[in-house]
Amino acid sequence: MRLIHEMVRTILKLLFKIEDETIEDLQLEDSEVEKKYKQLINLAHNGKINEAENQLYEGVDRNNKVYLKAALMFYGYLNELDIDTLEQANFSRDEIKDGITRILGEYGYEGFTDIFIN
Repeated sequence: MRLIHEMVRTILKLLFKIEDETIEDLQLEDSEVEKKYKQLINLAHNGKINEAENQLYEGVDRNNKVYLKAALMFYGYLNELDIDTLEQANFSRDEIKDGITRILGEYGYEGFTDIFIN
């Protein structure tokens, strides 16, 4: 859990120059992306994490880095969920790490997570 937290925090800092803000305090500079992010969080909050993740990838816009920021925030949110909540939704911390790796790859940042995972 701590590893994923530090990974998300560090990547947000490197890519978006975000310092010590918490996920809850971050702002999304695009109203459509913010709306989508809130929908994903709502689905995850209601135990539909896999559905939320599927929708995340259906909406990827490689020309909009704010969407990448929202995706990282989404995985940061998932990481804060307790293990029982994740298991009830048939999700795991390994899937969170895999999701972070995958979304970074969508934006050309493959290999970023190798620093943390290997």
